[in-house]
Amino acid sequence: MLLHLVKKDFLLAKKYWIIMLLAAMVLPVFMHTKLDFIAGEFLPFFLSTLYIIFLLYSTVSMMEYKYKGASLLCATPYTRKTIVMSKYFFVAAIFIGCCGLYTVAALISPVKVGLLALSEVGRTYFLISVIFGVMIPVQYRFGYEKSRYIFFFLIFLTPFVLPNIMKALQHNGAVPFSPLVLDLLFVLLAFVIGGISMILSIRIFSNKNL
Repeated sequence: MLLHLVKKDFLLAKKYWIIMLLAAMVLPVFMHTKLDFIAGEFLPFFLSTLYIIFLLYSTVSMMEYKYKGASLLCATPYTRKTIVMSKYFFVAAIFIGCCGLYTVAALISPVKVGLLALSEVGRTYFLISVIFGVMIPVQYRFGYEKSRYIFFFLIFLTPFVLPNIMKALQHNGAVPFSPLVLDLLFVLLAFVIGGISMILSIRIFSNKNL
């Protein structure tokens, strides 16, 4: 049943599939030519993935808000817990797709683009988990209409803020962990944050009067 709900979300955003597929391959390459001096493959991959996930997730949220999708789903055999979980799996599925498309772009692009290291994938997944780990429960609590402008502003402010944060971290010296341990820690934290966010969203949505 969970997979059916994830499929439903992809069908709601089907008008934008081709655009997003092209964006997942073109955006990282374009950004790489502008941001390579800052952070190698990480920053172009993170920013392009963030934009694609945000736009697809927002499209689905808008459609469900417009046609009262949550209310209609609650009238079906799907539980509220399953409905909430499907949103997190939807985000994860888009992330996996972006990883694959970036790899294809890196292999066929005339511009020299390096393949992603596991550390870059892990750190991107961590940041995506933090952002959507906050965004999803807030949206369940206050609704799509009230929260969309806040997150739209924050998401598109990211490329102006993140490079400065990364430069500051690079100037502050080494962290007290080996690179492998640090990468594993990022992945672990991503799952922990996602799990806590999912539990919170389930509680909010379960008590929500539709």
